[in-house]
Amino acid sequence: MSDLFDEKNISPMLLYETQPFDDKDYIYELKLDGIRCLAYIDAKSVNLRNKRNKDVTAIYPELAEMNKCVKKRVILDGELVVLDKDGKPDFYALQRRSLMADSFKIGLSARNAPVQFVAYDIIYFDGQDLTDKPLTERKAILSKAVKEGYNLSVSRYIEEMGTAFFEIAKAQELEGIVAKRKGGLYHIGKRTRDWLKIKVMQDEDLLVLGYQPDEDGKVKDLILGYYDEEGKLQCRGKVYLGISEEERRIIENFAMQNRIQKPWFGKYKNAVWLKPQLVGTAHFMHETQSGGMRQPVWKGLRTD
Repeated sequence: MSDLFDEKNISPMLLYETQPFDDKDYIYELKLDGIRCLAYIDAKSVNLRNKRNKDVTAIYPELAEMNKCVKKRVILDGELVVLDKDGKPDFYALQRRSLMADSFKIGLSARNAPVQFVAYDIIYFDGQDLTDKPLTERKAILSKAVKEGYNLSVSRYIEEMGTAFFEIAKAQELEGIVAKRKGGLYHIGKRTRDWLKIKVMQDEDLLVLGYQPDEDGKVKDLILGYYDEEGKLQCRGKVYLGISEEERRIIENFAMQNRIQKPWFGKYKNAVWLKPQLVGTAHFMHETQSGGMRQPVWKGLRTD
């Protein structure tokens, strides 16, 4: 008989996206801005796998002692995070770590900005597959199976009040929240409405300063910017999701009469640059360290 722990071949359960809501049949957790990870832990070892089932254990040596937190074999579903001085997840610090290969640099980073594993589900315990258990039962098992410490913690949650919880996450400039059906099972590798993500996003009106064309010369990516307090144009980055065919035609027609030769910014190759007259709205998670947009979506041109 196959054993989930020995096979180490699980794809984590996925989420649909929705809007804030209240429901007594759901619990609500913070959506952490980190990297999804499955932890296979027994009394002697810790093995970490990302959502593509790549073994990433060596990248996070500060998590090697999480086995001291359990007495039985477990598979935990959770998030790798690095917390900043304010206790908020710092995705960019974590991203830098995830790309490291040099053991000396990894060790230095582990001491200066240690990664935490936040467990929000347990899908295996002491030889038993828990995927057919309802969420509330899995949560109860998780709380008993894991003792927090050694950079391992367990996600907290609230019940029913999803809308108010979302507003708190928004006010704290966090990534968002996750709603999970209390009676939902764990569906390996599948996206179901038992788990719903509700992300904090923001809108910003920006100038369309140009675009990068596709192979046929049509609009592909919009290059967006804004005037700073000194009246100088600054780059906000690119967006490609959400641009309608009608808007592509409007921008291409505008370019016929309003194209300029001197580039606004030097980092975009083969760009078509425009007079700064068109304005549109971008929808994105938050500003990056370089002043760009994280996960931007185009909402549309402004006509006002």
